Amino acid sequence: MADTNLSLQIIPRVEDERIYPVVDEVIAMIAASGLPYSVGPMETTIEGDLDILLDIVKKAHQICVDANARRVFSVIKIDFRPDGVSIDEKIHKYR
Repeated sequence: MADTNLSLQIIPRVEDERIYPVVDEVIAMIAASGLPYSVGPMETTIEGDLDILLDIVKKAHQICVDANARRVFSVIKIDFRPDGVSIDEKIHKYR
């Protein structure tokens, strides 16, 4: 079981009509990682090893920079438990 849940809210400072397309690129990169993830209206939560998740955060910022974001704002929440933690254990009763 993975030891970390990381929630990422990323807001690229681009023209209003480009915000969602840039965020869509970030979500596509997260999906391509093969890690379990859940997209919400305000953030995306990913399950995995902490080091891998922090690399994903760096890649997410780079996607925004590559899209000519003048600035990138992000909010990151981390739930780490050495013996494992999953997205499903937190939300299974709501699905």
